[in-house]
Amino acid sequence: MVLSLTIAVVILTVLGALFYGNRTRKGQSVAEWAVGGRSMGTLIFWFLNAGEIYTTFAVLGISGYAWAYGGPAYLAFCSVSLSAAVGYWLTPKIWKAGKDRGLITQADFFADHYHARWLGVIVGLAGIAALVVYVQIQITALALVLRLSLHQDISATTAAIASAVLMLLFVFSAGLRSAAFAAAVKDILMVAIVIALSATVASHVGAASIGDIFRQVEASHPGIGNLPGRVANSGLTSTWMMTAAINVALGTFIFPHMFQLTYSAADPWAIRRNAVFQPLYSLSYFFIILLGFGALAVGTMPPGGDPNAALLQFVADRYPAWAVGIFAGTACLLALVPGAVLLLTAGSIFSRNVVLPLVPNLEDRAVLLISRLSMILFAAAAVYLTIGATQSLVDIGLTAYASIGMLAPGVFLAFLWPRTNATAVFSGILVGYGLLLIPQAVRIFSLFPNWDTGLVAMIANALVTVMVTLISTSRGLKEPAVRTA
Repeated sequence: MVLSLTIAVVILTVLGALFYGNRTRKGQSVAEWAVGGRSMGTLIFWFLNAGEIYTTFAVLGISGYAWAYGGPAYLAFCSVSLSAAVGYWLTPKIWKAGKDRGLITQADFFADHYHARWLGVIVGLAGIAALVVYVQIQITALALVLRLSLHQDISATTAAIASAVLMLLFVFSAGLRSAAFAAAVKDILMVAIVIALSATVASHVGAASIGDIFRQVEASHPGIGNLPGRVANSGLTSTWMMTAAINVALGTFIFPHMFQLTYSAADPWAIRRNAVFQPLYSLSYFFIILLGFGALAVGTMPPGGDPNAALLQFVADRYPAWAVGIFAGTACLLALVPGAVLLLTAGSIFSRNVVLPLVPNLEDRAVLLISRLSMILFAAAAVYLTIGATQSLVDIGLTAYASIGMLAPGVFLAFLWPRTNATAVFSGILVGYGLLLIPQAVRIFSLFPNWDTGLVAMIANALVTVMVTLISTSRGLKEPAVRTA
């Protein structure tokens, strides 16, 4: 029954998404496929935008973090609200730039604003790298759901490959409109499921009430509700919480797929309304963390002690097969829909900002074909990262945020300081990635104990960008005046 219900939920949603996408599709252009014809209204944009926040990172990752560490899972409360505040100011500006200049990708924005196509190529490659890490999150989670549904009858490697194939099949036949429909379905289903599980979790763990669950967990794991939580030497202190939340907030709308989602809005008010109400999503994290604590209270032990599978295992152990099937099917959608959007974005960037500058006379149909074929390569890279990995989804996510954060100074300074130039932005990116990738940089991070390393690298990036801008403008250096079409 579990497998049948899982398949049914996924197939019905995908079929509905494809029908919706084909019914509203205006053509097979890159703009239609990648940014939905720039016509997403408030409601559908809400589900599409929030759907990229309410993913397996949120549900399986945060519940698993609560199960493994406790208090550090509260990071979700801080980061979502802060991200909305940043997005309210930033995303309408991104939308206007995209609308006025006909931009499709984030790399288009950098190339156009800084008059440097070469910077667009570099930013495009950096964005793709961050997206592949984020796809790894979705493949990791989808593979866990597949193994649960099949009762561990397939290997982790096979499950990861199958997950990537499912994502590719969906995104090949769909587009941003279809993804928006699927995002709406999975959001509604998951909210209903989280509420239902939270309403019944006390009875399934032998607690008198929801509050009693927290008391039981605190009694068996003293201090779990505080920082650093269950693992005293984890380094997940209040300093880590604040710096990680700031880094996530500054990086959320810097991800290339968030740029494309922003471009898809019909008007800036659709974006602002979403930013105002988006923090409501953070309320659901209380229940997600509650479920993670419930799993810990009854001694749930996922295979190999994998925190990413803690909630899946808890539901499988404590709830009837029909409930497990619906939950597993919805969890599939939580990974499938965002993963498809991430691959779609990576493909758009590769064809438009890496290939097109080298072969400028390609027809739109050829660009679209290259976009789709390149996604196979990116999915394979994500599978490679997934195989043998043991990190929690939250830790993988923070790695992705650290990576994409290297593009944040270039975005913010584009709107705050017109003097900023391409050379300065590139210099900052080099320094930031150097800190993240060079082992010797650990000495610098040691000067900021318990700080999120991504935020430290972003600050260094921004300082270098500002300094190079001041030096280059004082010497009268000019950037090449090259704009993308």
